[in-house]
Amino acid sequence: MNRIWKQMGITIGIMACLTGCGKQESFADVSLKATEKVDISFKEVSVHDPSVVKDGQNYYIFGSHLAGAKSEDLMNWSMIGNGVKKGNPIIDDPLNEMKEAFNWAKTGTFWAPDVIQLADGRYYMYYCNCEGSSPLSALGIAVSDQIEGPYKDEGILLKSGMTDTPSENGDFYDATVYPNVVDPCVFYDAQGKLWMMYGSYSGGIYILELDTKTGRPIESGYGKKLLGGNHLRIEGSYVLYNAQTQYYYMFLSFGGLDADGGYNIRVCRSENPDGPYYDSMGNEMIDCAGADGTFFDDRTAEKYGTKLMGNYKWIWKEGEDGERRNGLLSPGHNSAIYDAESGKYYIIFHTRFEGKGDVHQVRVHQMFFNTDGWPVIAPYRYTQESIGTYRKSDVAGIYKYINHGHEISSNIKESTEITLYPNGKIEGAVSGKWKLVGKHGAELVIDKETYKGVFVEEYDEFGEKYVMTFTALSTETGQSIWGSNIAARN
Repeated sequence: MNRIWKQMGITIGIMACLTGCGKQESFADVSLKATEKVDISFKEVSVHDPSVVKDGQNYYIFGSHLAGAKSEDLMNWSMIGNGVKKGNPIIDDPLNEMKEAFNWAKTGTFWAPDVIQLADGRYYMYYCNCEGSSPLSALGIAVSDQIEGPYKDEGILLKSGMTDTPSENGDFYDATVYPNVVDPCVFYDAQGKLWMMYGSYSGGIYILELDTKTGRPIESGYGKKLLGGNHLRIEGSYVLYNAQTQYYYMFLSFGGLDADGGYNIRVCRSENPDGPYYDSMGNEMIDCAGADGTFFDDRTAEKYGTKLMGNYKWIWKEGEDGERRNGLLSPGHNSAIYDAESGKYYIIFHTRFEGKGDVHQVRVHQMFFNTDGWPVIAPYRYTQESIGTYRKSDVAGIYKYINHGHEISSNIKESTEITLYPNGKIEGAVSGKWKLVGKHGAELVIDKETYKGVFVEEYDEFGEKYVMTFTALSTETGQSIWGSNIAARN
C-alpha cells in the first residue's frame, strides 16, 4: 500500500516578475506541506521478461521460468503460476511436456515466451529454452484453449547452437552470424499477416513469416536478419504497430540484464514488419553489428537505437516525503500494448533496484508518441492517469531533470534541477527554452538540441504527490529526457 500525500499548502515565492521588461521570472522558496492523503495500492509481482497480452478485461504477462501474472488495472497484479515444476497451471508438467526441448538445450528452465490468440480462438505460447553460456537453444510452440493454460506442447520450431548437425539454414551453424533462437515476439501486421521476431546476442535479431492458421513458419530456415552479429548485447525484440503513424516500432534491450549490466530500452521503426528498421538518427539497424572477432562490443552497439530509458534516480528535495530513495536499475526486456478502449499505450518491463541485488519487479508506464512519431515514456509508473489540457501556468516551475543519455552503462542518471520560466526560458543544470504546444505538447531546446514530447500530470510515487511531468525525445541524438515538478498539483 502506497500513500499519496496531496499537497494543499504549497508556497511558491516569486522573487521577481519582470517578464514585461524582457527579463525572466524567478521561482524560489518552494515549501512542500502535505495536508491531505489519498490511498493508492500497488500489488507487485516478479515476472522476468514480461510479455503482455489482453484477454477480456485482464492484462496477462508471461515471462521466463514459467512465470505469469494478470491484472485488470495494470497496478495490482496476481500470479497465475511460477516455476518449472509439476502443478504449475500454465504447463502442468513442463519437464515432461517439453522433454525434447529441454534435452536439446541442456537446461532446466524456460526463457522469455510470448502468447498470442490465433484465428481458431486458441492461445499459442511460443516458448524457448537455452543452455545460457552458449546459443544452444530450442524454440517451440504450445497451445491451450484457455489463456491461463494448461498449454500442451506441439513441438520444436527452430534450433540453434548445433555442432554436429546442419543448421536450420542447411549449413554449418555460425553463432556470430545465425541467431540464438530465443525471445520470440509474435504479431499480426496491418494486412493480417503473422510474423515472429526473435533472437538474443549471437548473430542478432531475425524475423520469420508464420502461417496464420497453424502458427508455424511458412518457409524453412532462420528467416531474415534485421540487426546484430558477433555477439552484441542486444535482445528482447518486441514489435508494436501504430495505425496513426503507420510505423512498426521494434523495442530492444541493450546491455546486460543484471543490476550492474546497464540494461536499457531502445527503439527503432520501419514502414514494414520485416524492415528495414531505422533509429531516429537515421541509422539503418542492419548496420548494427560487432566487428569480426569482437565480443560484447557495447561501444559499437550504443551508437544505434533511440534510447528511451536506462538507470535513473529521482533525488530527494528537502521538504518532500520519501527521503530514503533507491534508483531503478537495468529496466528492460519490455513488451508494449495499445488499448483501443482507453486509447492509451503502455510499456511493460522488469526492473531491478539500487541496493537490492538482482531482485526484480514488473513496472508499467504510460507511453505517448511525439509529433515526430517517436514513442516517449512517462517518467512515473502508471496509476490510471490520463493526459489533459494544460496552460502555461500549469507547466512553469522547478523540475527535477534526467537525461537518459545514449551510452550503455551501469551508472545511475541522478536528477538535477532546472526551472521552466513562464517567459519560455530554461535555466539550472541545463539552459535553453521551452514551450507548450497545443493541449499538452512539450518542446524543449537544450544545448541546441530539440526535444519533443508531452507534459502529463502523474503520481510521483517517491515524493508521494501528484506533479506535472514531461517526457521528450531528441531525434538528432536519440536521447530521452524526463522532468518532474517538485511542487505538488492541487
